[in-house]
Amino acid sequence: MNHTLEPDNAAALLTPEEIRDLIPAHIAYRSELNEAEQENIARAQEWALGPRRRDLLSEKFAKALHRRMLGDVWRWAGRFRTSQRNMGIDYWLIPTELRKLLDDTKAWIEFKTYPADEIAVRFHHRLVLIHPFPNGNGRHARFMADLLIMRLGGERFSWGRESLRDPGIARQQYIAALRAADNHDIAPLLAFAWE
Repeated sequence: MNHTLEPDNAAALLTPEEIRDLIPAHIAYRSELNEAEQENIARAQEWALGPRRRDLLSEKFAKALHRRMLGDVWRWAGRFRTSQRNMGIDYWLIPTELRKLLDDTKAWIEFKTYPADEIAVRFHHRLVLIHPFPNGNGRHARFMADLLIMRLGGERFSWGRESLRDPGIARQQYIAALRAADNHDIAPLLAFAWE
């Protein structure tokens, strides 16, 4: 059995077509895949945190960041998913719903609808709900929220201070906080972001 892409309870299931888009030929195990993705993400963080000011709240940036985060590992990085998932909205609604989120977030900022950290956490939650990419959505949404809170003058979130890819306590708390936000209670996710 190929252990490379077996479900790990922390990632969305990929279609066979998406699995064929794995770039590194040497990967044989999930741990090697996670390591390759993490190295790619570290380079993406350097790029995103660099001195150039980017239009953070744009579809172009969201796609570019995802491509930077996973583009050395997956050919589909930076492209919206084209199949249904057990999470997220219908794939054909992704561009429309992302545009609504970006516009809503700009309005929240302009009209000071919420405190800055709550704006970033609400943005994160909605981006996770949309689930725009085949995989890497949680990591992408957390980093987007970190960039947003920093743009608004705050510090990066800690997101439980543990790897959320591992099925431990932190991941369980994160999922529970996301579910509470699904039910219009943002407080647990906001608390978790600072934990």
